[in-house]
Amino acid sequence: MFVPQSGLIENDQQRHIGHQSPEMGDLFKQHRVRASSMAQKDDMLVAARPVSRDAAPLMTDTQIASADALVPTPTECAQPRRFSDFATVGEALDYAAAGTRGLNFHDPRGKLIRPYPYSELRADALAAAYRLIAAGVKPNDRIALIAETGPEFAALFFGTIYAGAWPVPLPLPTSFGGRDSYVGQLVVQLTSCDPMMLFFPPEIAAMAAEAAAQRGVEPIDWSEFGTRAAPVAALPEQKTDETCYLQYSSGSTRFPHGVAVTHGALLNNLSAHSHGMEVRETDRCVSWLPWYHDMGLVGCLLSPVANQVSVDYLKTEDFARRPLAWLDLISRNQGTTLSYSPTFGYDICARRISSQSHVADRFDLSRWRVAGNGADMIRPDVMQAFVDAFADAGFKASAFLPSYGLAEATLAVSIMPPGEGIVVELVEETELSGAANDSGRPTRYRAIVNCGKAVKDMTIEVRDEAGNPLADQTVGKVWCTGPSLMTGYYRDPEATDACMKDGWLDTGDMGYMSNGYIYIVGRAKDMIIINGKNHWPQDIEWAVEQLPGFKSGDIAAFAITTPGGEETPAVLVQCRTSDDAERAALREAIRDRVRAITGMNCLVELIPPRTLPRTSSGKLSRSKARAQYLAGEIQPFAIAA
Repeated sequence: MFVPQSGLIENDQQRHIGHQSPEMGDLFKQHRVRASSMAQKDDMLVAARPVSRDAAPLMTDTQIASADALVPTPTECAQPRRFSDFATVGEALDYAAAGTRGLNFHDPRGKLIRPYPYSELRADALAAAYRLIAAGVKPNDRIALIAETGPEFAALFFGTIYAGAWPVPLPLPTSFGGRDSYVGQLVVQLTSCDPMMLFFPPEIAAMAAEAAAQRGVEPIDWSEFGTRAAPVAALPEQKTDETCYLQYSSGSTRFPHGVAVTHGALLNNLSAHSHGMEVRETDRCVSWLPWYHDMGLVGCLLSPVANQVSVDYLKTEDFARRPLAWLDLISRNQGTTLSYSPTFGYDICARRISSQSHVADRFDLSRWRVAGNGADMIRPDVMQAFVDAFADAGFKASAFLPSYGLAEATLAVSIMPPGEGIVVELVEETELSGAANDSGRPTRYRAIVNCGKAVKDMTIEVRDEAGNPLADQTVGKVWCTGPSLMTGYYRDPEATDACMKDGWLDTGDMGYMSNGYIYIVGRAKDMIIINGKNHWPQDIEWAVEQLPGFKSGDIAAFAITTPGGEETPAVLVQCRTSDDAERAALREAIRDRVRAITGMNCLVELIPPRTLPRTSSGKLSRSKARAQYLAGEIQPFAIAA
């Protein structure tokens, strides 16, 4: 069951991923699929302004001298550290501002361009709060902010909180989908959160203003806003149990869900971060994660503030073009480093290093204490490849820190204890699929990654469909409860009731417990999660339905796993034409439409009409469609390549 019985794989139930364990590394490397340019297909990577930044702008001698004179905020500080034990976010920033640590922004090559001490952030945030109040903002108003990594967003985010309103981070445009797609995404999210204002960087003014106009929202260029008078005003009292901000999933465009997080929930989860990672005085955070994603916003902006940690930032778009600049920043840190990435970030770096490279000549990763991994299914083969590529630069496999979380729990649900690295269990595929074992076929195993133990104050249970807790090493639905759960989806009580029961959250994921550790095996929900981005199947299906000749119910979208272990979207489309040339053209049109909204290539299969299965109430059953397709019960039309 959970212990391999086949002679093809050694009988170790647990095996660490590391430079010292070539057996597991070789096992996974046999099945590795080398994708071309992952940086081009993931929303977390390609978020960018519509301005070419393929090359860093040239700097004058005066600018170079000025940049060289900049001093980053210190790693260590005499201020006693408090581990997020505050009543409100404003109180957390007030305390951090009394010390010397802060945020540090770097250019595409990793050169420091703006140190931003927490004291300066607080001053700017208070000025922003006064300007917002002067503009008529009241407590509980929503203020939408385009989440570009930089001082402007940070000051407006905290300023909105000081003013008693709710900041709502929204994504930057991406390199796929085009202008209309981005404007449409903003429109549906603005419709959902109903903000008073939309703040944006000047480079995307036209798109932001167009979206704001469609919803009657006031568009404000944040560079212009910063020049307004900031008359001192009384700030509303913040309360622990009041909503602090709304977090939107980056993947949902047609059906957005705004996660409402209170001050208390956020600060409890941020405290769990510091205790789970055992934050120490020499720690410094390095991040390229986007601030519209919960791991970037909560884990790499709000957590450093509440736990008084200095941070070095690369913009996400700069990491996409020069991923090794991330490792350069880590190498330059003379203290210990805390840095997180989804699996694909490690993959990109490993692919950029050739076998002839002398990594020790450029990098020193020996002080990278916590190499966090989350936001997507963790791929052991990719992590092994990273260890193989950078072991000579001092990287230790024990630095890997797998975790599991979701925005509905603020962020973290589980964290691996530091130093334990990546541990996998090899599980029979029949245990995961629920299918009967075919004695005529060799036993196959899947490597499931240990995602750690429940964070402080969080409780995890794995339950069956009836809601009963299951024994260890029994796959079921993952539920959790704790003080950091959301209060609900904003203005969507039906969706809230569907996932929250008696103070417990149905995460929508499948997994099992083993000796106090949680192992995640996949998603129970229909959501497709690939490379850290959530793709709602309804969005994909709706986009295809807009093509001529289709109607609701003709399309089913879901994720499948390739032989190399990578997940990819699959789209089954009921096709009514019998002409081969028309079918081929239709398949390409569908691929283009899906690529426009997801940024990825997908598998498109045209199938006969009335093939897709439905529930007893007549609804499309995606899970059954997926099972029938994988079992060969749904036969697609043969179409020439």
